[in-house]
Amino acid sequence: MTTKIAGLVAGALFAAGMAMTGSAQAQAYDEEAAKALFKRNDCGKCHHPSRDKKGPSLQKMAKDLNKKPAEAMNRIVKNATTAPKVKLLDDGKEEEHKIIDTKDEKQIRNMGTWLLKQ
Repeated sequence: MTTKIAGLVAGALFAAGMAMTGSAQAQAYDEEAAKALFKRNDCGKCHHPSRDKKGPSLQKMAKDLNKKPAEAMNRIVKNATTAPKVKLLDDGKEEEHKIIDTKDEKQIRNMGTWLLKQ
């Protein structure tokens, strides 16, 4: 019986440690590099920090994406790398989302982490 309890405690401690490690990694990001990638790709042409333009504001995107945190980063990476059709807020037309100018997923995820913090 004590072996079973010890195993459960060890498993719980391992899971808690992994969760803390994951959240610590999710919080660590390079804000300046993220802003530079955002600027270099003219993302501000459609996305403003606090108000909608052609696309939703960064604050609105962060709020919506943070409702489903398990899916958030995958959605950001997909939109930045695959040019899905998006509906423009200013005129309702559809166009392909711009593909970001890097294939480095670490850079894209860094920008995604920054976006989620807005």
